[in-house]
Amino acid sequence: MRANGIPESNIIHMAYDDIADNRQNPYPGQLFNQPDGENVYDQSSIDYSGRDVTPENFISILTGEATTGGNGKTLKSTSSSNVFVYFADHGAPGLIAFPHSYLYADTLNDAINTMHSNSMYNKLVFYIEACESGSMFPDLKSNINVAAMTASNATQSSYASYCWPNNKVDGKSIGSCLGDLFSTNWMEDTQANDPDTETLITQHATVKELTTASPVELFGDLTFGSEVVGEFQGTDNGNDSYGKTMRQMIKSHVKPSTDKETLVDSRDTTLHDLYAQAHSLGDKASL
Repeated sequence: MRANGIPESNIIHMAYDDIADNRQNPYPGQLFNQPDGENVYDQSSIDYSGRDVTPENFISILTGEATTGGNGKTLKSTSSSNVFVYFADHGAPGLIAFPHSYLYADTLNDAINTMHSNSMYNKLVFYIEACESGSMFPDLKSNINVAAMTASNATQSSYASYCWPNNKVDGKSIGSCLGDLFSTNWMEDTQANDPDTETLITQHATVKELTTASPVELFGDLTFGSEVVGEFQGTDNGNDSYGKTMRQMIKSHVKPSTDKETLVDSRDTTLHDLYAQAHSLGDKASL
């Protein structure tokens, strides 16, 4: 978002922030979301971390109310604002998970209706990465300028991507999957294309095609699918030569992790990581 020109003042970032300095991280103080990718960790960009990452604070941020903890940053959007919300964590039917509690579908729906009643957006787009994430929008109205794309439907898991053995940076396994397939696909699609011209509906079609392990779904108001991605994820003034060169390079070298042998049910990632560790020990023993 920052690279695409959205000012820091307009970005609110919640992250539990327990990975970069985790004792199991082979690259202390760094995070990677692609094999041999760049370090994407920037602690200074986090507005709410640790125990402040709660459903209550999330809802307060969306509705512009006072929060508990963090730096107090909330949405100050108006009826002329286009708002983009991306959530990634675990999920189950009717809920998405925070580190120590849950957010239920009816509570999220009430918050969206509050935002609409208070004229807090022009158009609002949600992307949710979680198992059974399609269960979060059963009551989302189709006439309030809100569209939501989810990693799965109401009954199936989402899947992790760039898992062992495709989770290496400089030849070293990170010890976990590097991303989730739905998230990997939409982020890399945004990086690879001109946000000034690619539309939301085109991004959905691409992500749906590439997310082979879970059924990507759309909810809400689908009438503004012709809006360009940049209206919600920022535009990098895509006509400049540097931007075009970078996007072509990404398109040429980034290959989404769609190989089912490297995809793991999100609920099985811990088991998969333990298997990878055991496999590594077996390789060392055989030497």
